[in-house]
Amino acid sequence: MKATEVPAIAGAYLFEPTPHTDERGFFCRTFDADVVRSVGLDPDAFVQDSLSRSVRGVLRGLHLRTGAGEAKLVRCSYGRIFDVVVDLRPGSPTYLGWASFELSGDTQTTLYVPAGCAHGFQALTETADTSYRIDRPHDPAEDVTIRFDDQELAIDWPLPVTSTSPRDREAPSLAEVLKHLEK
Repeated sequence: MKATEVPAIAGAYLFEPTPHTDERGFFCRTFDADVVRSVGLDPDAFVQDSLSRSVRGVLRGLHLRTGAGEAKLVRCSYGRIFDVVVDLRPGSPTYLGWASFELSGDTQTTLYVPAGCAHGFQALTETADTSYRIDRPHDPAEDVTIRFDDQELAIDWPLPVTSTSPRDREAPSLAEVLKHLEK
């Protein structure tokens, strides 16, 4: 497994496993504490694993947490997703920048999303399972959502959006969220 820094989002990393394939399929390590530690992250900091299943066109996000924020490792374990990270850390050299990635069950690449960044994704396949390893227990009172179609961000989602949650559909703009976060 190798770790690669993401230049567009300071502190973000891609962890790419080395799958071993044969006639049965493949086997790969999807988490390696030593590799995580090698880029300055604490592998023991992650306290919760979650999984979502989405159908083609579903969009989840853009989500972030207030307070101490929330760092996470995100991996598409089955299917393919278009994954987006938006840097909302005021002191960051990549503040208000965003980057997108295609994550897939074929590669099992994991994206590290630093605390203070918003995250969202769109399912590109009929079924897409997305795994999360999160560094804090979930507290719904700290949840913040930004409109996935915010004009300032101008994220070019690859498919028409077939479904979102009511929370995502009714989310405020980036400008509104930034005003709220400044308080």
